[in-house]
Amino acid sequence: MLIGEVARRSGVSARMLRHYDALGLVRPTGRSDAGYREYSSEDIRRIFQIESLRSLGLSLREAGRALDDPGFAPAQLVDDLIRQTRERIAAETELLTRLRRIDAAEPAGWEDVLQIVALLHALGSKSAGGRQRAALSSAGEASMPVEALVEAALSERDPNVAGALRWALARLARSGDDALALLAEGLGSPAAEVRERAVRSIAELADDAATTLLRDALTHPDLVVRRHAALELGARGVAGAIPALIDIVVEGTNDVEAADALSALASSPASADQIASGLVDRLGGDAAGPAARRRLTQALAGIPGATASRALAELSHDEDRAVALTATYILGIRDTR
Repeated sequence: MLIGEVARRSGVSARMLRHYDALGLVRPTGRSDAGYREYSSEDIRRIFQIESLRSLGLSLREAGRALDDPGFAPAQLVDDLIRQTRERIAAETELLTRLRRIDAAEPAGWEDVLQIVALLHALGSKSAGGRQRAALSSAGEASMPVEALVEAALSERDPNVAGALRWALARLARSGDDALALLAEGLGSPAAEVRERAVRSIAELADDAATTLLRDALTHPDLVVRRHAALELGARGVAGAIPALIDIVVEGTNDVEAADALSALASSPASADQIASGLVDRLGGDAAGPAARRRLTQALAGIPGATASRALAELSHDEDRAVALTATYILGIRDTR
């Protein structure tokens, strides 16, 4: 079969077939009556074998070696091809993500594109200082992709950089629902540190949608998420956080902040009675050990009203001397006021 016919039937161009011939990969082994070189059935079979190996990512040299070396073991080469393919996919995925983020920012011109690229590059810097500067500078850039900032905030380990990223998210004019939706996904991450970064970032967004998301987080299975949500909701004056704040006092982590939040929430008589009753209930519970009872007593100091005062009067005679002394001291201060 002549080269033109082989090209038509195999789909391999005549130019590529000549290239195979020049490399010694496939050389026509027959001759026609007119003296033209012809491809035998075995030659054509080899062409298809080379094309099959090329489809796996082998180079022409690797394909020739695989076909000509009887002792050639394909396992290592296939492993290398898998590794190279994964690396290529990762690189292409990273490029696609970057392009999507640039497109989402709707740049007006090439200056905007270059500025976004520079910020994205800086956010991925190995230098914590470089990442922090990028975060701080991005807050004033209306074209900064929100998705990139959220991803950076959820993955940042350096506390200073993380704080700068949360600050930037809170001040980015275009953040809004886009940021909240992405941060809400972070709350469902299997990684505890990502969930904590997500709730801390949500707490920086001072709008009704963020408050709603924080309310939902009060029932999150992660204790740390519940704790951050309760503290922030307490600061926002949300009475629904009271039970969770009392839980924090009992638990002992961030108990001072929780007591301060309860004190702020107790500005209305109804909330003051609810908080005082909640603290008293936990004081009498079996789950509250000596340390927890002392923290609950201290939390009553910031709660005005008769319910808290009565509870402190009873606690001043408590069997736990530390609790009794704390209650007596608080009562003395209240009487002075």
